[in-house]
Amino acid sequence: MVTAQRKKKSKIGKISKTIVLIQIILGCFLLFFASLPFWAMPSLAVKINFLNESATASILQLIGKEVVVEEVSHVKLPEQVKAIYMTSWVAGTRDFRERLVKIVDTTEINSIIIDIKDYTGKVAFKTEDESLAKYEASENRISDIKEFLEYLHEKDIYVIGRISVFQDPHLVKMRPDLAVKKTQEGDVWKDYKGISWLDAGATDVWEYVIDLARYSYSVGFDEINFDYIRFPSDGDMSQIYYPFSESRIMEDVDMGKAKILREFFSYLDGKLSDLDLVISADLFGMVTTNGDDLNIGQVLEYALPWFDYVSPMVYPSHYPTGFIGLSNPAAHPYEVVKYSMDRAVIKAQEAGIDPLKLRPWLQDFDLGADYNAAEVRAQIKATYDAGLNSWLLWSASNRYTVDALLSD
Repeated sequence: MVTAQRKKKSKIGKISKTIVLIQIILGCFLLFFASLPFWAMPSLAVKINFLNESATASILQLIGKEVVVEEVSHVKLPEQVKAIYMTSWVAGTRDFRERLVKIVDTTEINSIIIDIKDYTGKVAFKTEDESLAKYEASENRISDIKEFLEYLHEKDIYVIGRISVFQDPHLVKMRPDLAVKKTQEGDVWKDYKGISWLDAGATDVWEYVIDLARYSYSVGFDEINFDYIRFPSDGDMSQIYYPFSESRIMEDVDMGKAKILREFFSYLDGKLSDLDLVISADLFGMVTTNGDDLNIGQVLEYALPWFDYVSPMVYPSHYPTGFIGLSNPAAHPYEVVKYSMDRAVIKAQEAGIDPLKLRPWLQDFDLGADYNAAEVRAQIKATYDAGLNSWLLWSASNRYTVDALLSD
């Protein structure tokens, strides 16, 4: 995939001579039919109106006017991505979103991640694509999405759109045949939070996600970030059945899920390769240190070849007691992030992949310990000390520790 964006607003120059000639002929055709009375051939009124538009275009062309077509702007990928996350609800609330834009204006932050489709399965803006409209997922939380993205681009802010892939209760409702099921009853399976999931092996889901990614790029997103690209984990796993993946998982209990996801990653890359689009993936933090697929299908080495960037979610609060000998990993942000990303760098190098593809999610929320400027900055330092140069800050509340960030 391409790793830089270069497209700006452009003008389409003068139309080809062939098209101009055709339009001149249409203009003459117009003059002929315009001499006929409408009462004799009423239907010609519509035709003449159409021809009049063509003739007008021809005249403008002949006098040297250019036909201008507005294209959506895109911002070039920064050498170092330093981003904060913004929910779609905040993106649709002008005063709140401006507080986050101000952070970008005044600190080292240069990128914003915005939800396109979150864990509810709802798409945050109206879509005009038939392949998407049929699923009725649009909630239009960001009513001025194109204008907002253009506003961010005018400030040279790089915009990443986040798509929750296989956790999607809305699509489950619209297409229950694609859902993870209960083994016995055949009803839709739900995790402990009551959330339903899509079978990661269902290619109809893959196509839906690709259509959404392509449309989002056409709206103005510079990069598409894929999250929840995994099999479910936090539910009654003894009562679970995958209608599209079951046989392959049974054939290869250890790596069947991982191989299915690897095929999905490869499919994404292939289907989006014609666009000047950066794609990235979010994985559990433990993929940096584990050798298995965590029973969710995620293997770091299986994702790295197919994405421009991979973001392990190395939130210290999410590591188990005893990780690298720490009784409370959340209280040791530098140690957890440094150890994890060091291991990730080694894995990338052993796979023959540039470690700079690694771009971790860092914690800016209180869980397991209070996170203030020192704790947030410690994670950033750990990222740099591991030889990496980019990072993303996560705060579900969208409130960030500005004191942890360098001034612009």
